Amino acid sequence: MITLENAYLKVDLSAKGAELQGLYNKGTNIEYLWNGDSKYWGKHSPVLFPIVGSLKNNSFNYKGKNYELPRHGFARDYVFDIERATETEAVFTLTQNAETLKVYPFYFELKLKYTLRDSKLNLTYEVINTGADELLFSIGAHPAFAVPNTPDTTYEDYYLAFNADQKLTFWKLEDGLVADETETIELNAHKLNLKHELFYNDALVFKNLQSNCISLLNTKNDSGLHFHFEDFPFFGIWAALDAPFVCLEPWCGVADGVNHDQDLERKEGIIRLEAGKNWERFWEVECF
Repeated sequence: MITLENAYLKVDLSAKGAELQGLYNKGTNIEYLWNGDSKYWGKHSPVLFPIVGSLKNNSFNYKGKNYELPRHGFARDYVFDIERATETEAVFTLTQNAETLKVYPFYFELKLKYTLRDSKLNLTYEVINTGADELLFSIGAHPAFAVPNTPDTTYEDYYLAFNADQKLTFWKLEDGLVADETETIELNAHKLNLKHELFYNDALVFKNLQSNCISLLNTKNDSGLHFHFEDFPFFGIWAALDAPFVCLEPWCGVADGVNHDQDLERKEGIIRLEAGKNWERFWEVECF
């Protein structure tokens, strides 16, 4: 376990999956991250790579060959190399190996860089194409935030505040695949009240959010967080059945559609990266 710490935050990180394990604010005395209780969901904030969500039949076709990948890919299950670690920054790296090449025939370097800046934690994803051919991939975040996170609140006291959207149109899921059917939620002053029933049919999947900041707030006290993200064309909001957390998930990529032909080159949201090139995205959470 690696710990980052400054005057405001204490952050715990694991080399397995380069996963965020704890996000504690010293001023508020609040742990903002979900504790990973396996009764509900045994993870905290996995990286989704090289796919986001589920593939149709858990497989894809590439250049005439079939490959099998589980939901959200494999990066979260590997131990990353620790490239650098200081008091306020850590960089984790994963590259292809003999096992990954059997299920995903691409050469890559995946870096996760965590940086503390005052009461903000920044996570930057960098993907480098180290192969001779074009790299096809998706990547996404899956941080789970504790709800409630103070003893004087309940789940229903919390809400999500969107900085731009006035209504939310989400794509429904069928057995983990994106259906053709959508549903729209009208927001009250940009606010979505949290309730467990929102997630009884799996995640809410968005393809056209206008917001680049979502705040997790409550009606009982002034604590909360701002979750900022840039240039992620898809977004998921999810919680396990009746679980005391909510996941805010910016994605570059999305699960297969129910009618997808499983060709990776025609997969919705797939990113194409030329040989020798690199690609970056980040999200940032501010706790208060």
